[in-house]
Amino acid sequence: MRIDYRIEHPVALHATFDVEGFTVLLGASGEGKSLLLRAIAGLTPAQGEPFGGMAPQHRAVGYLPQGYALFPHLNAWQNVAFALRGAQRRAQASQLLERVHMAAFAERYPGTLSGGQQQRVALARALARRPQLLLLDEPTSALDPVTRDDVIAELIGEVHEFGIPALAVSHDPHLAAVADRLVLMHGRHIIQIGSPGEVNANPIDGSAARLLGHRNVYRGRIDGARRLIWQDGAIAFPIDSDTFAGDVDWAIDPEAIRLVDAHDDLPDAVPVSVEVRHVMGRTVQLGVRCGQGRLWVSAAVDQAVPESVAVQLPVEAIHWWKRNS
Repeated sequence: MRIDYRIEHPVALHATFDVEGFTVLLGASGEGKSLLLRAIAGLTPAQGEPFGGMAPQHRAVGYLPQGYALFPHLNAWQNVAFALRGAQRRAQASQLLERVHMAAFAERYPGTLSGGQQQRVALARALARRPQLLLLDEPTSALDPVTRDDVIAELIGEVHEFGIPALAVSHDPHLAAVADRLVLMHGRHIIQIGSPGEVNANPIDGSAARLLGHRNVYRGRIDGARRLIWQDGAIAFPIDSDTFAGDVDWAIDPEAIRLVDAHDDLPDAVPVSVEVRHVMGRTVQLGVRCGQGRLWVSAAVDQAVPESVAVQLPVEAIHWWKRNS
């Protein structure tokens, strides 16, 4: 489904992209992502397609707002039935709850349900409208990290099972990583579109890399001597820059950084101090203080770290993008 919407107030925003399967629109807070969903649903004045010019109640849209907006005084089946009409409302609501594996909780009130259970009830209520498009506003915001991955997997599985295209807006890279299609928004513009694998492997610029949750993304400057200047000139690394000189965003994968002994006096080694160790299975993420900045370094959990440690940043591992003014 093609989305093409232009909003003038309260912010200027124009977004055009296709929704295929489970599509995630990833952007920082304040970009207008939720506003775009409200425009598609007809809750905010805007021009666009599909559904342009139609009253909100006539749009074939299922809308899950942030926090799910379940009625606290209605139980699960009553919340779902609120979107239905006719004498068979309860039977139809029960069928929808069955489809999202919540039939056993039909008499329960929202306050007694977990975040994931509330999300499934809200999904059933959205499906009651027989939508052509599902809209999900920050669907992981109310979930704790322990249950988030399981709830996301269930949500995406249900969306695929129903065969309805879904557009989820989020600032959560974890949700973006499991999308069928990923759309990045920065500066209230769409800056990159593709599969999560394509976009993560080749972010279009530093802003995209930061949105995707890449570590070690910084601002710097390339000088005429083909050096990357970081932290106002306090630190410099050699870089393959051809003939370009100027302001850049630059990044390096934590796995590409080499830990060495500062006493070995190796070329291009920069002394650092270890501030934090984040153990993740068989690897550890080391947060090291490098001048006034911090670098993240990935190492094996059993790797010996020298008492006096330095880092080397291989030239070929540094990625950089010209920075727009």
